[in-house]
Amino acid sequence: MFSPLIKCLRGFSRNTKGTVTVEFAIYMPLLLWLFVAIYTYFDAFRQETVNLKAAYTISDLISRETTTLNDTYIDSMYKMSQLLIRSDSAITLRISVVRWDEDSNRYYVDWSKVRGGSLVAWTNATIGAVESDLPTMPDEERVILVETRNEMSPAFNVGLPQLDINNFVFTRPRFAPLVRFEGDLGSGGGHDDGAGSTD
Repeated sequence: MFSPLIKCLRGFSRNTKGTVTVEFAIYMPLLLWLFVAIYTYFDAFRQETVNLKAAYTISDLISRETTTLNDTYIDSMYKMSQLLIRSDSAITLRISVVRWDEDSNRYYVDWSKVRGGSLVAWTNATIGAVESDLPTMPDEERVILVETRNEMSPAFNVGLPQLDINNFVFTRPRFAPLVRFEGDLGSGGGHDDGAGSTD
């Protein structure tokens, strides 16, 4: 009485038709999610790298200037950062010249300019907030500080939150002791190398 049923079950257990289709149905969603996750994380790292390279590029360009900068120059640097980053998200750029004063044992801001909405210009009162990130410098030495901030939304929802990509890059002026900005006299302080000459 049960022999036909047992025979049928044995035949079903030995039948391999449709095995690939079942495996495909099980693994395909997992593989698709894996490809999407890899793309999303790769895109996040790529965006972070592009932001950092843009900050270094702007910092390097400014470090080579020997003439006085103006608002038009800063606007052009901001537009260039948007072109380099190529992102639909909001980009903020802050460019500052910071000097170290040995006598007062602190940093001072010669000038600071911001383009975009999520940062404010540094002042002598606020530059201490990033003192630990600034380099050790000789007395009256200056650095050009370039900061970028870019909000990045992941391409797909794979558990990666919205990112605020922040970059903090400093470069020493290459061909002049100070990169000046039009109308700003700076915070004073000439460089005294002990030879009796000041810049």
